[in-house]
Amino acid sequence: MKTYRSLIIDDEMLARSVIRTFLRADPSVTVLGEAGNGTEAVIKILQHRPDLIFLDIQMPELDGFEVLKEIWPHHQPFVVFTTAYDQYALRAFEVNAIDYLLKPFNEVRFHQALGRVQERLSQRTQPRIEALVSQLMSEQAAQPSGAYLRRILVKETGRMYLVKADDISYLDADGNYITLHTAQERHTIYDSLTSLETRLDPTDFVRINRSYIVNLNYIAEVETYFNGEYIVKLKTGQQLKWTRNYRDNLKAFYSKSA
Repeated sequence: MKTYRSLIIDDEMLARSVIRTFLRADPSVTVLGEAGNGTEAVIKILQHRPDLIFLDIQMPELDGFEVLKEIWPHHQPFVVFTTAYDQYALRAFEVNAIDYLLKPFNEVRFHQALGRVQERLSQRTQPRIEALVSQLMSEQAAQPSGAYLRRILVKETGRMYLVKADDISYLDADGNYITLHTAQERHTIYDSLTSLETRLDPTDFVRINRSYIVNLNYIAEVETYFNGEYIVKLKTGQQLKWTRNYRDNLKAFYSKSA
């Protein structure tokens, strides 16, 4: 018998317990774990890469739709939405989400939804969820302020976690390895600085030379240097060089300071 690995994601402990109890009646689904908020959900999904997730829509930190946007480029599980809010369920239904469970749901309704998703799992197709994520991405692209990274996924020594973009004072690159500097820590990710630059909010993050991007909110002072270059003094104590090839980006700093 084919078995599927699942995660239960809900900010209510009772709701997670109900789903776990109902799943005991179906040996084809094993529960890898639970998550109580959106940020924890993203980390656990990317860590465990489950076949199926039971995903609450209304959660703190990230809602269910935001969780999907975060994970989809990296992993695409099958999804059953759960919600206590009709308007959220209706939105998921209207864009052809696989299924949703409107709280409070009984065991019969739960296994009906589970049966439908198991059928799709056996076929390995989920065009409805793909349509949903595509729509979410389109909505995000239509709203530039919401299109930029708010968190950056870091993978280090067998664990994953999210670093808030607002906490990063500057980034420096060595080839395709980028170090994220916060007030307390440094984290290394594998990415292109040029690619990452396009995904950071340009009102906060600017390129100051080939290897550095700085968070304007952490700049304490900019001093004139030689040959059209500048020294950037950060509130965290570091000093960086703003080279002349990137002088045009000073406009963003002046706008921020105004």
